[in-house]
Formats: sequence, structure tokens, C-alpha cells
Amino acid sequence: MIKRTIETKIKKLSRGFPAIALIGPRQSGKTTLVKKVFPKKAYVLLEDPETQEFATKDPRGFLEQFPDGAIIDEAQRVPHLFSYLQGILDKANKSGMFILTGSQNFLLMENITQSLAGRIAIVKLLPFTIEELHSGKIVFDRYEEYLFRGMYPRPYDMPIEPLDFYANYVHTYLERDLRLLKNVHDLTVFYTFIKMCAHRIGQLLNLSSLADDCGINHNTAKAWLSLLETSFIVFLLRPHRKNFNKRLVKMPKLYFTDPGLASYLAGIRDIDHLANHPLKGALFETFMISELLKKRFNLAQDNNLYFWRDKIGHEIDCLMENANQLTPIELKSGRTISDDYFKNMNYWNKLSGNVPENSYIVYGGSDEQKRRDGNVISWNKIHSIAC
Repeated sequence: MIKRTIETKIKKLSRGFPAIALIGPRQSGKTTLVKKVFPKKAYVLLEDPETQEFATKDPRGFLEQFPDGAIIDEAQRVPHLFSYLQGILDKANKSGMFILTGSQNFLLMENITQSLAGRIAIVKLLPFTIEELHSGKIVFDRYEEYLFRGMYPRPYDMPIEPLDFYANYVHTYLERDLRLLKNVHDLTVFYTFIKMCAHRIGQLLNLSSLADDCGINHNTAKAWLSLLETSFIVFLLRPHRKNFNKRLVKMPKLYFTDPGLASYLAGIRDIDHLANHPLKGALFETFMISELLKKRFNLAQDNNLYFWRDKIGHEIDCLMENANQLTPIELKSGRTISDDYFKNMNYWNKLSGNVPENSYIVYGGSDEQKRRDGNVISWNKIHSIAC
């Protein structure tokens, strides 16, 4: 089993909180992880029909089965269970009693906020990182392998082709998860919507244009995008507010949390198709930014990533904010370092007063350089940037 970076943080939090909520996309490895971290705890899956019926009709009796706590998988399936759980946690006054997992962030977080605020630590698990795969001796020299295969655990744990995995993943997401939510009536149109999102990764999000292309209205597109966010399928990179007296764009940029899923939805069916594909650069961006996001989540920290773009077109692909310091990161899929890579970074550094030592070019090659204008690092060393 490949060790997950977040494991240490979960153990630490379980010593200080009565409950832990581990949330993340379906198939990201949540169940495997909590069973490994808490091997002595009882395990129950609320997707099982009989178990779900018991928990729904007799929540008090259901929870009384577990005097020492338990792992409750897909906990959002029985929302009112949280109210009863609150009383048990307060009465027991023990740390690390219940471990909850869920793949629908909205449904889970809504009930946590209402019933378990202050009693539960929330951590997010996304698919594998490059570092985690390397620790498991899974190493690819070309980043295109990761763009095509993605980072979900199952294709690395089992003899399953990426295309077969993602075809089943999309079907499962549409058929099982979205049918629970009332505001998705036409799954065929929603599938078109997801594919259109994949074709727009790395672009400014224009909801009206996206809605028109899918034949839906603006409000429907907004609601559906929110579903994709809360299911950890996509995330929005917000523009940073600091303008340096420049007019800035206000729209966020759209990315997927997994490059393999985005590649599949964009119609890429062979790794060789990536060589000259128009989305290759955007897929590289979604891969690199998701790696930075995972690093934050693995420390149980909130997202601190932004981008910066003025109305003239100067842009920094990713700005990492820590306290009062901003770290610019430019993402380039090319394998040959070019002076042009530094153009926007030099412009932004001059505006902001940032120093080259705190500036990074992450590119598709393997060399590392400390240049006068900033640091150049390989894509597979992106974790070396302090978050």
C-alpha cells in the first residue's frame, strides 16, 4: 500500500478532536486510508441498503452499537445521524471516537456545520501526489503519463486501464451521486456540461458562454458548477485582489482536481494524442496546480492559491499566499527553458517588489537552475516549493 502523506496529520488530529471528517472525491482512497490508520475501529458503510435503513429509522440504536466509536463511511447518506452523534460525543468526552468519510462535500459539510461544529476536524483527501507515487516506486519520466493516467489510486493498485477506469468513474458519478441531488434532472445534458468544462480548463470561467454551449441557462450552469466543486471534480482558481494600481480581471479560472479525468472528458484516448493536443498546456497547469493544492490539503490547510492577470494581458499562472508574502509560480509545459518564460514574472516582480529568489518557473523538463530572474525547477519537483 502506498503511504498517504496526510496519514500523520489525521493521527495527530484524532488525538485532539472527538471526531474526524475525511472528505474528498469518490475513489480518492478515503476508505483504505481510514481503515489503515484506525484498524481497531468498527467499520460501517451507509451505502449498504440495510445499514442505511437501520441508521435512518433508528439512529440512536444504530450509534449505540459502537460504544468505542466507529468509522462511518459515506456519512452524508443519513443526514440526521449527525444530530444524534453530537450528543454521544459530548457525553463520552473522548478524542478520536468517530471517523466520518464522505464524497459529497456539500451534504456532509452542511450537517457538520449544523450539528458538529467545534467537535470535528475536517481534512480533505485528493488523489495521489507525485511524491506519494514516487514513494511507492511508481515513477514516470514524462509528465504526459500522469496527464493521461491521472492520479486516482485504483489504476495503480489494480490491473485496470485508465480509459476503463474513467469511463466507469464518470458513469458511477452520474448514476449514483448526482441522482441524490434534485437539481440535476437531465443526466445527458449534465454529461455534456462536464465535458465542456474539461475543454475549458485553464481558461477564465465565462458561465454565460458555458451555459449557451450546453443549451442551459446561466443559473443552471452556476448550480451545476457548484455541484462539481463540492464533489471535488473541479476547483476554481480565484484572481488575487492585489492590483498594484492595475485593472485586473475578476473572473476565476477553471481547473480539474485530476488531469486524467480532464483528459478523458476532453476526448483524449491515447497518450500519444497529447503530443500536439491544444489542451496539453492547460492539462499541465491543472496537474501542477492540483499538486500544490494537495500539498496544502495534506497539511490540513486551506487553499492559498490564486492567479493574477491585468486587463492588458500580463499574467502569473499561480500566486501562493503565505502571511503577507506572495510567491509567483509560472507553469510551462515545454521541455526547453526559454527566456520568454520569465517575461510576465519579471513584470510582476517589478510591480510588487518581489525578489527572484522567491520566484519559480515550473516546466516540463528535468533540469534545475537558479537564474538571475528566478528559480527553474522540474515538474516532478514541484513539491519542493514551500506552501
